[in-house]
Amino acid sequence: MSFEAFFSTSVCYGAGAPEAGWTLAFPITVPLAAIALTYALGARRLWRRSRRGRPERTRQALLFAAGWGVLTGALVSPVHALGERVFAAHMIEHELLMAVAAPLLVAACPGAALIWALPASLRQGTGRLTHGNIFRMVWTVASRPLYATVIHGIAIWIWHVPVLFEAALQQGVLHYAQHASFLGTALLFWWVILPRAGRQRAYGSAVMHLFLTSLHTGLLGVLLLFSPKLWYPQNAAGAALWGLTPIEDQQLAGLVMWIPAGLIYGGAALLLAGLWISKSGIREANHALRPG
Repeated sequence: MSFEAFFSTSVCYGAGAPEAGWTLAFPITVPLAAIALTYALGARRLWRRSRRGRPERTRQALLFAAGWGVLTGALVSPVHALGERVFAAHMIEHELLMAVAAPLLVAACPGAALIWALPASLRQGTGRLTHGNIFRMVWTVASRPLYATVIHGIAIWIWHVPVLFEAALQQGVLHYAQHASFLGTALLFWWVILPRAGRQRAYGSAVMHLFLTSLHTGLLGVLLLFSPKLWYPQNAAGAALWGLTPIEDQQLAGLVMWIPAGLIYGGAALLLAGLWISKSGIREANHALRPG
């Protein structure tokens, strides 16, 4: 088997047209299965180690299962296969990765479970690696809200340059790189944005960066929706599968990026703004009750 054939995204099985089959390529299914098994093993070890915090671990496990399920559905279900021939399906797949699976996985805080799945020697080695000067320096920069937002935005815009987008359709390796960059930068973005213990003061920054992300992704969606020119002719080759013309396929894809995805980012911003106001009110009330 050639290198390109191994990374083909067209290994599909299922009844009917090949475009509607399930994608069972090893570079997709093996990592997904490995992540699920690793998390399950680590979560089981944490569960058996202590009874304290079990309700929280159960909540995290449910969030991880939901995120993993959405991720698997986007990459393995017929949505992925259709995405190579129907641009709207491709856009749905991308938004599932970035705006649904990524925040669910981040909210699950899977780091502890994944680390505890490793043997003790590997856990120690991982700890030394993550505490190394180079790693800490890179992570300190990348995990700043502004930089995380810019990195995620660059990944979205650069892969929608027509030359790169259509090259990713033709070459499996680039296709995997595209999806990996979308998911990876989205995980970084949501990890920085979503609140955690001790980060209540970051609510205002998180709301601003969610708004900025909603703004620039919505702009890209509007450009696709109202453009009279077909941006990705190759990706619209199967538009008739959904009863669409190629330009209607592009318009639907733009609408998906503009409205549903924008509602997710905007909804998250409103939720965090509400939490910010609530926390501020509690702090003000506590301050007012202090003697003197």
